[in-house]
Amino acid sequence: MKTLFELNPALDRDALAARFAATGRVQIRDVLTPESAREMLAVLARGTPWGMAVGAGLEKPRSFGAGELRTQQGQQELQQAARAAEEHSARGEYGFRFAHYPLVAAVQENHDPGGPHEVMLEHINSPAFMDLARDVTGIGTLFKADGQATLFAPTHYLGRHIDSHVAEGWEVAYVLNLARDDWHPDWGGYLLFLDEEGDVVEGFRPRFNALNLFRVPQPHLVSYVPPFAPVGRMAMTGWLRTR
Repeated sequence: MKTLFELNPALDRDALAARFAATGRVQIRDVLTPESAREMLAVLARGTPWGMAVGAGLEKPRSFGAGELRTQQGQQELQQAARAAEEHSARGEYGFRFAHYPLVAAVQENHDPGGPHEVMLEHINSPAFMDLARDVTGIGTLFKADGQATLFAPTHYLGRHIDSHVAEGWEVAYVLNLARDDWHPDWGGYLLFLDEEGDVVEGFRPRFNALNLFRVPQPHLVSYVPPFAPVGRMAMTGWLRTR
């Protein structure tokens, strides 16, 4: 497990910092060593008990655990929540649906003490990663990260929102992508940034071993993954915080 989170020593932090300073966002490609990235992908792909996260408008989002989804009642409640999300999205309101595994909750509830997912969360909070985040963003007060494993499979999406939880200490959102190397634009799952008129001002393709960092709040979304897309848009996501 020692290679699980080894940063690429060749990263040009000055250039990345300049990019982030100019736009408030940056994609850091090849952020981990190849061995580390492959090991993290193996953990997500083969060892993650995926549940579902569903949100509809201003209602509190629902998180369905893997065990819950194996029950008839859980499936019925998921379908109801998914329909509500679609209805809100059809009206131009906030909605989302994607597979996830909440790492912080899993650690707090002792789902797998010392397991690989717990180690992943520890590494995101390690001095090495936090130093990289502080160097690139210029925010020296960043001191911890939360996180979840996410999987955008066919019919999944994350509607336009801004991540306005500034009072909770959210400063920078991160997405550590471990998507397929051959991810095609037609398969959706892009992280898109919008201006006040709803035009796309920048978009990041899901890439293997690429870290997206962006300041919050700013309008963004993850585009709809169509039914014909493969299952493969996996990532570790969360927020870097100052409190």
